[in-house]
Amino acid sequence: MRDSTKAVKEYIEDSTKAITTPIYQTVAFMFPEGEKFRYSRESNPTTLELGKKIAELEGAEIGIAFSSGMGAITTTLLSLLSPGKSLLVTMDMFGRSLRFCKDFLSNWGVKVTISKPGNENLLELAKNHFDVIFIENITNPLLRVINLPEISKIAKENNSLLVVDSTFATPINQKPIEFGADIVIHSASKFIAGHNDVIAGLSAGKEELMKNVDLMRRTMGTSLEPFPAYLVIRGMKTLKVRMDVINRNAEQIAEFLEDHPKVTRVYYPGLKSHPDNEIARKVLKGFGGVVSFEVRGGKEEAIKVMNSTKVIIPAQSLGGVNSLISHPPTMSHRTLTAEERKIIGINDSLLRLSVGIEDVEDLIEDLDQALGKI
Repeated sequence: MRDSTKAVKEYIEDSTKAITTPIYQTVAFMFPEGEKFRYSRESNPTTLELGKKIAELEGAEIGIAFSSGMGAITTTLLSLLSPGKSLLVTMDMFGRSLRFCKDFLSNWGVKVTISKPGNENLLELAKNHFDVIFIENITNPLLRVINLPEISKIAKENNSLLVVDSTFATPINQKPIEFGADIVIHSASKFIAGHNDVIAGLSAGKEELMKNVDLMRRTMGTSLEPFPAYLVIRGMKTLKVRMDVINRNAEQIAEFLEDHPKVTRVYYPGLKSHPDNEIARKVLKGFGGVVSFEVRGGKEEAIKVMNSTKVIIPAQSLGGVNSLISHPPTMSHRTLTAEERKIIGINDSLLRLSVGIEDVEDLIEDLDQALGKI
């Protein structure tokens, strides 16, 4: 089956023949028949079905659902690492992910090495042995594209596990496991659920690794409840359709912004001006729904543009059918120090646009009038 079919297909439950996955809103299951599930924090039929669906979409052996994207990240990494082990991460990633690795894991005794943004430094550092290499692809917020075939090859040669947060790419635009990654992670709150109405996370990979991840989830309690699992399954059915529109819209908007006199720089993997455009064309089927750009001026001008949009909503999230715009220095990456943001390349004039499925001309007109305010 192809991606759009996999996302839509329902596995009909035998006892009722319901054509959609039911919401098993229950704490526990009656013995002896209920022994398979026992207690919903450990296992629930609705959340189990979501795990199966992400595994199928990603080409993984096992998929697991979590209470949030950060729940998926923290639980997965804690199952793979322990005091004395080593971790390589890139600085150009979601602020909370970096904080968890740099602060918590370091304080816990994990040897954390942080690569500067871009492929060159990351690939060179990866030639040393690390127990785990954790990257985002595409990265947040400057949309760097990692050379997955190369980093996977180096990881295998050095006996390192490769974990990829593929939230921005989605399984429609890239399947990291096909390039050699061991585990792929998603904040399912974003493009996969796609409607800005649910918090959830996903992790999928090899059975031998995911069994330990699942045991850690059961212990830490980062389990997803059945109703949000149902919402993610429902949203996933239109993932391919939405991403086809979002990819097209984002590419047109990026081209518009690159020619706008009030914009000084645009970050989008589909543009020839992007430093990883050549790699992106090799490893991505579509360039994604996020466009970051810098406006003329500084923080005041950027926030004024963000607050002047009429169709696009100023909000910190991304990946929904509604377009959202945010200011990373004061929102998604506010937990980073000024020095860290400087190293990454996040300056005060940067805005991050999550492109939705609205008519692209309406979005372009909205951006044009908002930029006209500065």
